Amino acid sequence: MSDVETTLRGPEAYKIARRALDLMERHQIWPTALNFELWTHYVADPDGALAREITRLISMGEPITEMLSEELAAAYLPKARLNEQIRDAGDLLSKELESVSKAIQNAQKTNAAFGKTLAGVSKDLDAPTGVEGIKAVVSSLAEATRQVAKENKALESRLADSTAEVDRLREHLEQVRRDATTDGLTNLANRKAFDEELERACAEADEAGSAICLAVLDIDHFKGFNDTWGHQTGDQVIRYVASVIGRVAALPRFAARYGGEEFAMIFPGEAAATVSATLEEIRVEVSSRMLKRRSTNEDLGAITLSSGFAERRKGETGHSVMERADAALYASKRSGRNRVTAADTQAESANAA
Repeated sequence: MSDVETTLRGPEAYKIARRALDLMERHQIWPTALNFELWTHYVADPDGALAREITRLISMGEPITEMLSEELAAAYLPKARLNEQIRDAGDLLSKELESVSKAIQNAQKTNAAFGKTLAGVSKDLDAPTGVEGIKAVVSSLAEATRQVAKENKALESRLADSTAEVDRLREHLEQVRRDATTDGLTNLANRKAFDEELERACAEADEAGSAICLAVLDIDHFKGFNDTWGHQTGDQVIRYVASVIGRVAALPRFAARYGGEEFAMIFPGEAAATVSATLEEIRVEVSSRMLKRRSTNEDLGAITLSSGFAERRKGETGHSVMERADAALYASKRSGRNRVTAADTQAESANAA
């Protein structure tokens, strides 16, 4: 999920939406779903490429028509770009398959003609004939054979080219799929990919009767840090934390940037003690490094991380286990931050109180 999409799922979203509608009304732009998406992105990310382009168009007196809105969406909105890439790849694949189909049809016609030639040759050989007649039959058969060989070679070449092209399209679509499920800032999976993986992992665990642990991790005091040092330095911190998480998230584990400064991890088939130790390892590594601001080399101080995790109960939904892990995270925050809390431990403490 992009930072803009994260912002639009927070308390600022209503203010952004109202501001977007005001701007659309001022510039006489109809509040269609597409226009509303464009202008909320414009307001939420005023320094972004989309906002700069809209500002340029307005300054030139360019009317924002429906056609122009569609072009802007295709160029700057991630979902629209993804849909366009998939459509383009689908069109190319359709053309490739049509071309192969024609090559096969041509080969079939040539083979059918060759069959007729063989049938004619058989009849000619059955009838009494002289040397010249036999030469004519052989010549006819040789020519038909050459034609079939030529057509088959052309088909073989076309199929080889087509196979290469289909492989290229497959790789392209796989890259599109990866882009659609990867967070652009951290190169971890995004929220959409995490939700899909969690659903898949829960189903697999129910089938195999195995365990799953789910963890949520959050950078402490990140808003204050962002306000002090700016978004670019904040992005630097997010990338650093993501790199630490990514190093311990080798398969079958699964890590994602869940939104903003929050991360989530799935631990299939691992005991709670192992998960707790892994989260503690991440916490210690993150807090042990003194970061510096790249642009000025100023000391940023230590970054700390709070975590909460829950062990999935048999048959429990992904949403439910996520809620318990999230509650454990907030227990870590309430207890002073920079710590790991297990959901069951949190529940036991609450019951004891």
